[in-house]
Amino acid sequence: MASAPESDLAFHEKRRDSDHESFLAHKRLRWLKLSSALCLVAILGYVFADVEPRPNGGTWYGYILGTLGAGLIVWLSLLGIRKRAMTPGRWSLKAWTSAHVYLGLSLIVVATLHTGFQLGWNVHTLAYVLMMLVILSGIYGVVVYATLPQALSDNRREMTKGQMVEALAAIDRQLDQAAQPLAREESDRVIAALKQDTFGYGLVVRLTGNYRDCRTAAALALFDRHGASDPAHERVAALLRKRQAQLDQIRRHMRLRALLEIWLYIHVPLTVALLAALTAHIVSVFYYW
Repeated sequence: MASAPESDLAFHEKRRDSDHESFLAHKRLRWLKLSSALCLVAILGYVFADVEPRPNGGTWYGYILGTLGAGLIVWLSLLGIRKRAMTPGRWSLKAWTSAHVYLGLSLIVVATLHTGFQLGWNVHTLAYVLMMLVILSGIYGVVVYATLPQALSDNRREMTKGQMVEALAAIDRQLDQAAQPLAREESDRVIAALKQDTFGYGLVVRLTGNYRDCRTAAALALFDRHGASDPAHERVAALLRKRQAQLDQIRRHMRLRALLEIWLYIHVPLTVALLAALTAHIVSVFYYW
């Protein structure tokens, strides 16, 4: 029988392994297996259901799939609420997120079979299309959350966002002093670069990383054209290069953060629209039933 210290050590090792486990691989892909089994049962039921004509939303099998699909959609939409309650165990946030991803993907099969491949210009098809858009945006979210955090970590180089901004401010203070002896044109270019708002760019610029009006780059190009004529010019040019490198790090950080977060501005509104269309779909079905 294991002693208490050995038991505690085993518990902590298991907990540590669980902490490093991806939500996609949670509990050895438990939710992928369950979702795959659900899809297989739905497909077999559709193939072998004794219904004429073939199963669709208006048959008994269609109602079963529709009820299952509607229940899944409502449950999946609760993830945002679940994130506010941090609990360990079987229904930890990691387990819930893993179930959210794989059960969400299973809706592609469940909802498609529910339609019986009968689509048209109506509220029923609208609900189906919105559901597919929500799933697609969710797939994008899974991809970025699986890949971008490491890129963010690599770009930070053990610096926080505040430290990156402070490093830029320190360079700016040096530049402000070093530019004093320069000629008017060169001094104005440096001052213009220092006055430009580092964060005053729109979402499109942040996502594309296309900073065509960067005044630091313009000032650096001017100094490169003129060459290092004296120690003052050489020092300012070196500081401008250092500033450009720091700006590039901050801009990469903003771009990665934008790529990581923008999908929520699509996923969440689409989910709300889906719930509204789903409600209209259910009400209309029972109204005309």
